[in-house]
Amino acid sequence: MKKFLIIAIILTSLVSFTSCGSKSTAEAAKPEEEHTDEHENKNTATLTEEQIKSIGVELGVIEDKQLTAALKTNGVLKVPNQNKATVNSIYSGVIKSLLVQPGNTVRKGQVIAAIANPDFIQAQSEYLNINAKIALAELEVKRQKDLNAGNAGALKNLQSAETELRTLRTLKSTYAQQIQLMGINPANLSNGKLISVLAITSPISGVVSDVMVKMGGYVDVSTIVAEIVDNSQLHLDLFVYEKDLPKLKNNQLIHFTLTNNPGKEYDAQIYSLGSSFEGASKAVTVHAKVQGDKTGLIDGMSITAAISLERATVSAVPTEAIVTIGGQDFIFMLTDKHAEEEHGADGKDSIKHDVKEKPGHEKEKGLTFEIVPVAKGTTDVGYTEITLLKEIPKDAKIVVKGAFFVLAKMTNTGEHEH
Repeated sequence: MKKFLIIAIILTSLVSFTSCGSKSTAEAAKPEEEHTDEHENKNTATLTEEQIKSIGVELGVIEDKQLTAALKTNGVLKVPNQNKATVNSIYSGVIKSLLVQPGNTVRKGQVIAAIANPDFIQAQSEYLNINAKIALAELEVKRQKDLNAGNAGALKNLQSAETELRTLRTLKSTYAQQIQLMGINPANLSNGKLISVLAITSPISGVVSDVMVKMGGYVDVSTIVAEIVDNSQLHLDLFVYEKDLPKLKNNQLIHFTLTNNPGKEYDAQIYSLGSSFEGASKAVTVHAKVQGDKTGLIDGMSITAAISLERATVSAVPTEAIVTIGGQDFIFMLTDKHAEEEHGADGKDSIKHDVKEKPGHEKEKGLTFEIVPVAKGTTDVGYTEITLLKEIPKDAKIVVKGAFFVLAKMTNTGEHEH
């Protein structure tokens, strides 16, 4: 009996101790719950006076700014077909010399290669022989005319002689044109000075982009000897969607960079708007001529362009006032109801901070900011157009400088609460 009494006393003590411990734990947890309630809005950040001063936060308002809108688009560099040349030989032959290589600059009419063929001599020889035949035919026509004048010759003989002369003259013209196509002046030919090697010349001025033949190789009319490109007429083919086409017109200025090397900016000017869609993309090709320095630009390069549109007055904030969270853009708005602003001598808003007093703590000065979602538009001269996705007071104060640090404070606070 005595043993059971002792056990009952011990159990009673344990229950009493456990009950007291639970009560103490609940009381200890109570301030934490109150602290959590105090920071219930995770879309705000509160900065102390010392933090605001060290960060350099400045306040302003959403302004009406005149910005030059720009249409972003992609495209490709092109050289017009009339500024590209595929060099062929109109006669067959063997390559005897190559005078250019890729990268060389050539002028129109410059010799780039030479070919040889015995048939070249044959055409020149026939041209010279036809001259002698024409001379004899002319004498025969004269003789028949004299005979007919004295009624000593037949008319049909005169007509036959005249027909023969016309045939020979036609044949001479044919040979002369063939020789001219070889690059030889027929007037310079003589019996002892026939040419067996013909020159292949460049049809345009430009840069040799490729050479397709080798020394000793055989070429004919279908063989490409070289390719030449004249980059002086380089232009852009821009792909613009139907909805944006009314915004464009001739002579609009374009700034563009190479997609794979955006370090340098180039200029171009629109000279033609396309009149048909490119396939199923519903994009129209807009043509623009590259202006100024073309160094580093090559036919076929992909580019990223901004087409300058009309200037317009829009709601805008300094570009650095916008922060991005998870793909959405935001600005920070001052939410303290009793915060006072004074216009400083430097044109910026100086801040008189709220005084917040927490139970059991000393007074702490600070300002609270709330994120407001926006949609970005045109960016120009350091300002970006915005469209508010949430209504705010007309003259609400926003953070125009130091927004990134306010975001960091809000993010850190949110992590601390978790």
